[in-house]
Amino acid sequence: MIGTDKRLRVLALHGGVVLVLFALQFLLPDYDHTNFTSIMVLATYAMGYNILVGYTGLLSLGHAMFFAAGLYGAGMGVYYFALHPVLAFVIGSGAGFVLAALIGLIALRTTGVAFMIVTMMFAQAAFLVTLYFNDVTHGDEGLTLTQAARGFDLLGWHVDLTNPTLRYNLALSLFTGALVLCLALVRSPIGRVLVAIRENEERTRMLGYDARHYKLLALSLSGLLSGAAGAAYVLFFGYVGSSFAAIQYSIYPLLWVLLGGVGTVVGPVIGTLLMFYLIEISRDHTSSYMIVVGVMLVLLVLWFPKGIAGTIRARWWGWIP
Repeated sequence: MIGTDKRLRVLALHGGVVLVLFALQFLLPDYDHTNFTSIMVLATYAMGYNILVGYTGLLSLGHAMFFAAGLYGAGMGVYYFALHPVLAFVIGSGAGFVLAALIGLIALRTTGVAFMIVTMMFAQAAFLVTLYFNDVTHGDEGLTLTQAARGFDLLGWHVDLTNPTLRYNLALSLFTGALVLCLALVRSPIGRVLVAIRENEERTRMLGYDARHYKLLALSLSGLLSGAAGAAYVLFFGYVGSSFAAIQYSIYPLLWVLLGGVGTVVGPVIGTLLMFYLIEISRDHTSSYMIVVGVMLVLLVLWFPKGIAGTIRARWWGWIP
């Protein structure tokens, strides 16, 4: 009975988040409508990051390369080879997954701070590659996809990815899919093992689990969601540049997850939303907006030491996954 009650609460909370996001498209002005499309894509990226840092306990500073793999995998396919956008999305998502698996085979030989440094170095190398092959990637200037390249026909219906309403609902679909995947993962036996690794890796090994195998799986899934978010971003907004592979795009998801709640499914979207508008509003009032953002983040961390969803779980709603 208690278990059923908990499941209903979990479904109500996460279903409510999706319903609110769906309803907002009818209420938001054009500017915020576009912002929320971007926020849902970036929240998908943050949820992918949270699988690794929140549930497995592996702190990475190299996730920008997985996000950029999705961006370039999809963007260059459409730009240079006129690929179908759906195929480009699959390739971009797959690029994030494969790159994460390959990097994991090397990086997971390390732990703790060493893992963080190794992933950061790989990400910096990937960033420099995008600059070195400037003739192909156009470096910081980047590649811009035309409106025609972001449209296709499906069952007699023309799909135009520059249409704001369609773009919003596709972003919501991507976000919902990632939310369901994360929810199913953390409540599955695999998710329990990931949490056990986070809490005490040595004891998990003693119980007979291959910790490295599970960590590689977590990193690969994290890369898949990050790549999917990157592929969706370039198809929705039509631009890919080296700045997306820079170190700040590895730090952003860390801040979003810390602010929203590490190890909670809804935490990444809360953190992404707050951080996005914190920067937007501060920027409207001062050129030194990062100082304001920094002060606000410090205050939020003091009030919510485990992130917003994490603190709510610790103090009141212990059933939040």
